[in-house]
Amino acid sequence: MDFEIVNGPVEAQETECIVVGVEAEGKLAPSAAAVDAASSGYLKELIDSGDLTGKAGEQQMLYRVPGIKARRVLVVGLGKSDERKDRHYRKLVAALATTLKKAGIASATIALDGLASDQDDVYRETRQLVEWISAELYQYDTTKSKKADPIRLERIGILLSEDDTELGEGALLDGVAIANGVSTARDVGNLPGNICTPSHLAERAISLAEQYDSIKVEVLDEAQMEALGMGALLAVGRGSSQPSRLIVMQYQGGDADEKPHALVGKGITFDTGGISLKPGAEMDEMKFDMCGAASVLGAMEAVAEMQLPLNVVGVIAAAENMPAGNATKPGDIVTTLSGQTVEILNTDAEGRLVLCDALTYTERFEPASVIDIATLTGACIIALGHQATGLLANDDELAEALLDAGEYAADRAWQLPLWDEFQEQLDSNFADIANIGGRPAGTITAACFLSRFTKEYRWAHLDIAGVAWNSHGKEKGATGRCVPMLCQYLLDLAEQVEPDGHDHGE
Repeated sequence: MDFEIVNGPVEAQETECIVVGVEAEGKLAPSAAAVDAASSGYLKELIDSGDLTGKAGEQQMLYRVPGIKARRVLVVGLGKSDERKDRHYRKLVAALATTLKKAGIASATIALDGLASDQDDVYRETRQLVEWISAELYQYDTTKSKKADPIRLERIGILLSEDDTELGEGALLDGVAIANGVSTARDVGNLPGNICTPSHLAERAISLAEQYDSIKVEVLDEAQMEALGMGALLAVGRGSSQPSRLIVMQYQGGDADEKPHALVGKGITFDTGGISLKPGAEMDEMKFDMCGAASVLGAMEAVAEMQLPLNVVGVIAAAENMPAGNATKPGDIVTTLSGQTVEILNTDAEGRLVLCDALTYTERFEPASVIDIATLTGACIIALGHQATGLLANDDELAEALLDAGEYAADRAWQLPLWDEFQEQLDSNFADIANIGGRPAGTITAACFLSRFTKEYRWAHLDIAGVAWNSHGKEKGATGRCVPMLCQYLLDLAEQVEPDGHDHGE
């Protein structure tokens, strides 16, 4: 899919389809008004007859409109001004993308005059248009014998004024990079566990380094992790025939002595629960337990494509959690890379075990900030449903930056408390810490566990258990969240480094 910014009169655009908007009660948006004038009142006549109302969600495909160079005009209802929040805007984009796809159109130009969103922000609205159309047209067929039919829609033009062109082109470049990162995260997340093993994740990272000179990759095997003392991570993969891996990607976009920002992903490529075996129902979805790792891969790809003036480290703790004669048992005690000992009361609370060693390992980079991303707790789904990522942090400024980034990227998070009182639930009679704290506040106690290993730097934890994948019907599959939030956080940091560069958003 190619996107481009175009200028000029809407009626003169050479494309198969022009998309224009009508507001509530039949009020023509400027581009629609231009189409109406060029066609001697064609749209106004449809409004007067009641065929066009401007109601949110309405679509009308018109053919061979007089005076219009495009072969078709797709009129979409923008609704009332209070019906243009991100949720409505995304539905509108999804609907028009579906219509264009089904119509077999090869090229289209979208001219919505900045009125589809309630935000007066050309950069944001343009970038979201690119990201959401790309997401809507995403197809997974890697493991199907019959490949998906190719989508005929190859080119999308976005009509902007000449004054907004530079801003729009920056938004387009960023949007394509983020969309590519989201697609990568979805591709990796959707792979089955027999293909997407810890070694496969390492291969994906190596491929990324081959694609971008700015990325270097190091992969630690089990012998190297054993020598370092990563007893918690190794304990998780002990029952699997698939060897565990620690994958380290370093993106160099800033000065050599500049402290990096680190992204740490949970990469449990399949989670049976281990000896604490999960119920069989929907266990197939545990292939998605590496979506934190997938989001790190996607974000690193987007950062490299955008060439951000930052240093970023991506660390993936990859393991497969299986039951076996040599698997870790409830009650076993392991020594982490930090030297702290952990009593493993439940082998299904394994994500925090691989992450704690990865977070300790990340200390060696002296990071400016560290964000871990993990499908960590079912409790997060109970607390926040499938809408918001759970956010906990040991630094309020970092938490606020991520909340703002999520809001701007329409990939939102909600902060939960990380009070010392919750730490008591992790007390153990036999080790320094237990790996579970009981049912109450499960998302919080999981973050409390991780906080014991993040005292040396600014750290935030993103629990994406509720947002990383969809469970049902045709929508079943990985979503690619939190790639947009992570990218926006890094874009905001890049804007601070190069304030005179093109505007990446806030």
